[in-house]
Amino acid sequence: MTKPVVAIVGRPNVGKSTIFNRIVGERISIVEDVPGVTRDRIYSSAEWLTHDFNIIDTGGIEIGEEPFLEQIRQQAEIAIDEADVIIFLTNGREGVTAADEIVANILFRSKKPVVLGVNKVDNPEMREMIYDFYSLGFGEPYPISGSHGLGLGDLLDEVAKHFKTDEQEDYAEDVIKFSLIGRPNVGKSSLVNAILGEDRVIVSDVAGTTRDAIDSPYTLEDQEYVIIDTAGMRKKGKVYETTEKYSVLRALRAIERSDVVLVVLNAEEGIIEQDKKIAGYAHEAGRAVIIVVNKWDAIEKDEKTMNKFEQNVRDHFQFLDYAPIVFLSAKTKKRVHALLPTINLVSENHSLRVQSSILNEVVMDAVAMNPTPTDNGKRLRIYYATQVAVKPPTFVVFVNEPELMHFSYERFLENRIRDAFGFEGTPIRIIARARK
Repeated sequence: MTKPVVAIVGRPNVGKSTIFNRIVGERISIVEDVPGVTRDRIYSSAEWLTHDFNIIDTGGIEIGEEPFLEQIRQQAEIAIDEADVIIFLTNGREGVTAADEIVANILFRSKKPVVLGVNKVDNPEMREMIYDFYSLGFGEPYPISGSHGLGLGDLLDEVAKHFKTDEQEDYAEDVIKFSLIGRPNVGKSSLVNAILGEDRVIVSDVAGTTRDAIDSPYTLEDQEYVIIDTAGMRKKGKVYETTEKYSVLRALRAIERSDVVLVVLNAEEGIIEQDKKIAGYAHEAGRAVIIVVNKWDAIEKDEKTMNKFEQNVRDHFQFLDYAPIVFLSAKTKKRVHALLPTINLVSENHSLRVQSSILNEVVMDAVAMNPTPTDNGKRLRIYYATQVAVKPPTFVVFVNEPELMHFSYERFLENRIRDAFGFEGTPIRIIARARK
């Protein structure tokens, strides 16, 4: 089941990012200390009671040199396009403003569920100020305080009422679901057509012509696949056509439903920061990953070109050092045949289980090779390890004190496990837990 998407919309200075951080439960603006990961600060996962959902902070959306009110309008339109439920945030201290009314008019036309939040209501004496907000026409205003965390429970209860509960029937366990993600115009739709051998999805040279997730079942040599492409025409004039960063919003739903994610790069244009942001979401989601360098036919090559480009990819995507790289051309179909066997390999590794006895031999040999670290005279002691999950493979290492497991030593153990069992194409998770 795809998680619903909630967007926080409102004019500047109403506290959108503060509320976003409160709902997410962490300071999302703090960059993760995994080398090479650039976190996009406008999107995150969250949960409320039994509900998991994704949330967009339009306060992090920058539209460039557009006029002030035009920026507000475009940010609201982005949220309308992507969200299932919208939190319309206002500032209780300033009352209803002309900019609030502009946003309200846009949201009315969206026909999406809208929950009205009145922020900066920091104490009960200030609650009388919320009554003016009934004039915006969205029913009951919910008084909240982002700085103190007050009232968010009632607001989220109302938001959750609008989540759809009908579960989508999933595919059989042995079906490999893979998606193609990347910024606009890297050739995702052309690659889908090349794999399928037919023009199944719309292909255009205009960046931003794809939108809705399309499932394409496919069978080859008794292996069933489902290709999840974000395909479908978008109306002209939308802000998406000129802003590449929002491709990440459309990619996330596809990532959630996938076993394997193909991160598609454009060989002609090289690697830009947005490629790293999009790939970072696949890594964080724990999906198997293949880096696909498309349009390889379009560049001049010598015997060193591929090695240089591969090294460039490794330098930029240090957090995907486990991901295989496939060079191909969707246009000429050269090397497209190499893609499905690689998908099969990384999917198998993504689901791989290892015996606890063999795993512990590998871990203890690693400790003998590189003794555990010490901190303030205390040494990390590793007692045993066991695999607790697949997709991605997840290992719990029982230790004396989990806080002694430094990131660098965790990385060392991961490398030794990879040396022993492979796990090409899949992230692996290591969790240090105190032995009880």
